[in-house]
Amino acid sequence: MDDAWGLRIGVFVAVLCAMALWELAAPCRRAEVPRLLRWTNHLALVALDSVLVRLLFPLTAAALALQVQTADWGLFALTAWPGWVEGVVAFVLLDLAIYGQHRLFDAVPVLWRLHRVHHADVDFDVTTGIRFHPVEILLSMAIKLGIVALLGPPVLAVLLFEVVLNASSLFNHANVRLPSRLDAILRRVIVTPDMHRVHHSVLRAETDSNFGSLPCRGGTGCFTVIAASPGTGIGPWSSGSLPSGRCRTNGWTGC
Repeated sequence: MDDAWGLRIGVFVAVLCAMALWELAAPCRRAEVPRLLRWTNHLALVALDSVLVRLLFPLTAAALALQVQTADWGLFALTAWPGWVEGVVAFVLLDLAIYGQHRLFDAVPVLWRLHRVHHADVDFDVTTGIRFHPVEILLSMAIKLGIVALLGPPVLAVLLFEVVLNASSLFNHANVRLPSRLDAILRRVIVTPDMHRVHHSVLRAETDSNFGSLPCRGGTGCFTVIAASPGTGIGPWSSGSLPSGRCRTNGWTGC
């Protein structure tokens, strides 16, 4: 399972660097806060999150999936489906679980106090995709492990889901501009930065849309409500990209 962890980290670093270079070469929006300050803070935060997860959860999701399958536990142990069918179903169910978690953290006030660390970023770029409160990261990991234990999904499906989830979060938060025609085509199958940026609007109606991050929740939408055309809440950035009526802040620690 160390190889799986190394693969996740390797893909994460590669996509992070690729998106960061793209932003530097062709940014969609002008940065309001110096990149060095924001990126240093965000990288420090993701490092803290990673250390806490490793300390408090000795098993990764893929390692737990292996143990559950070896013990013949979980709902998939009750089926006789081909491996590829189990993999596809597991990927979709994991995606649905994370989608439900996202909606929950936006809707429940006590959870929103954690999730607003992500939304309070005064700029929107690739590092916004790694800016999460440590407690939210720990709760997310606990939810993911619970789903894995319940399902007993294929190890490869879990590993692929985690790799794609991380890469998608970096891509759809990136401060990059895609040609309009290309964006219109891509958003039918994946979540593009312009599409997800609507979710970071200061308007509540827009914040309550476009929750997706994975291809399963692209432009056609498997589990989400899509707002194709934003109103006035996504730019130019004002005093923090927080839902109207909840709170506003110039910092990233909340109100």
